[in-house]
Amino acid sequence: MREISAAKITEVVKRLCIEANCHLPQDVKRCIESNYAAEPWAPAREILERIMENYQIADNENVPICQDTGVACVFLTIGQEVHIDGNIEDAVNEGVRQGYGEGYLRKSVVGDPLNRVNTGDNTPAMIYYDIVPGDKLEIMVAPKGFGSENMSQIKMLRPSDGVEGVIDFVAKVVQEAGPNPCPPIIVGVGIGGTFDKAAFLAKKALMRSAEERHPDPYYAELEQKILNKINALGIGPQGFGGKTTALCVNIEKFPTHIAGLPVAVNINCHVTRHKKEVL
Repeated sequence: MREISAAKITEVVKRLCIEANCHLPQDVKRCIESNYAAEPWAPAREILERIMENYQIADNENVPICQDTGVACVFLTIGQEVHIDGNIEDAVNEGVRQGYGEGYLRKSVVGDPLNRVNTGDNTPAMIYYDIVPGDKLEIMVAPKGFGSENMSQIKMLRPSDGVEGVIDFVAKVVQEAGPNPCPPIIVGVGIGGTFDKAAFLAKKALMRSAEERHPDPYYAELEQKILNKINALGIGPQGFGGKTTALCVNIEKFPTHIAGLPVAVNINCHVTRHKKEVL
């Protein structure tokens, strides 16, 4: 049994909150740059230039890429042979509290969804757990802005809707979102499970590299088909037209009931932030 202190978790979460908000992952940068090189529409190219300039300034000056520094989504992959010395949720929330304070990051969380009083420190975090074999603890912090989160949808399709129903639903969600989620976007799609499991899969799909296709060739091809349909919509960067509406589509799947075909779409803007560390 390997012991990891709660204090260490707090330290890592604090640092990752700041780093994730200030430095866009390299895979997302490369996708933006390659789409810029291939984009024929002048207004779209200009917007992509400004997006690249923005993340370069954020890198150089260590400031947030976007004013919406998001809800702190924290994915914990915990080895079965790990023992946490202390309360893991308290440790994560303390890390968020310190990171958003010391990093001068906007605090956007309200303590009650209807009474809507700001908690003042961006806690609580949205924490997701995955228990795996081994003695490692992986911490991934993914700040999620709500301009894109608000555009996400879920639908309980019928099995008879089939793959075409999935493609049409995902494209419809993006079309209805239009410029609101600050395209170019990354589209996370969860297929299968139950109502809540599909939503989690869609969120998890956003954590995969924008350059990494699904390991199953069938789903890799489906990702490309959906991406092509989305980019044919002509929404373009920030809604100014062009063929760069989405940078990629990432699908996660799970077994489901014979009577159901749950599909969730979780949209992220071009500022798809996530940083991880393994302890």
